[in-house]
Amino acid sequence: MADTSSTILLVDDEESIQALLTYPLERDGYRVVQARDGDEALERFSEEHVDLVVLDIMLPRVDGLEVCRRLRAESSVPIIMLTARDDELDKVLGLELGADDYITKPFSIREFRSRVRALLRRAANPHVAGRRDDVIDRGDVVVDLPRRTVEVRGRSITLTFVEFELLALLASEPGVVFSRRQLLERIRGSADYREPRTIDVHVRHLREKIEQDAADPELIVTVRGAGYRFRDGV
Repeated sequence: MADTSSTILLVDDEESIQALLTYPLERDGYRVVQARDGDEALERFSEEHVDLVVLDIMLPRVDGLEVCRRLRAESSVPIIMLTARDDELDKVLGLELGADDYITKPFSIREFRSRVRALLRRAANPHVAGRRDDVIDRGDVVVDLPRRTVEVRGRSITLTFVEFELLALLASEPGVVFSRRQLLERIRGSADYREPRTIDVHVRHLREKIEQDAADPELIVTVRGAGYRFRDGV
């Protein structure tokens, strides 16, 4: 059962897509706010309390990538990008700008609903599986799970939804190596339909925010051929 308090901003200029996606979302109990171009999306977002944004890349006036960039500059709201073609550049650009997930048209409604439910569920219940402590303190890095705040060397850091989940998971088990697929499964609930290499984009952004030198990371370490781990003893 969906959380009926959740509001989804659905941004797509095609009437058929709006109708196709709005019906199952409302049937699942979500409130759907529609926008058909980038300017309207930004306006609706400023007017409403939005829990999730479903954002098409190809939009009139202001395209989806620019909308994503502007939203991410002011909010950590979960964002799912829609792309009309299987274009790796579109996917990577969306992730580079802070999107949390992407889905390629055409897609099954079942897959779409699953992605939405998973991301909203994670956002509503963000604690890392198995964690009992409210705060993960690794010396230079302090992650407050209930407040969803991060301090690195005493400085507050703003992270996207996925970046926060990624850091909390790795920091909760320092020294443990997680494969890309494992990270996807733990963060998103499933690795189905997702390219594990997209984790690399999120890790790179996370390093740019928390490492003293992102090119020579000390906190999040790459284990060649295996995945990533949080440094021991931090």
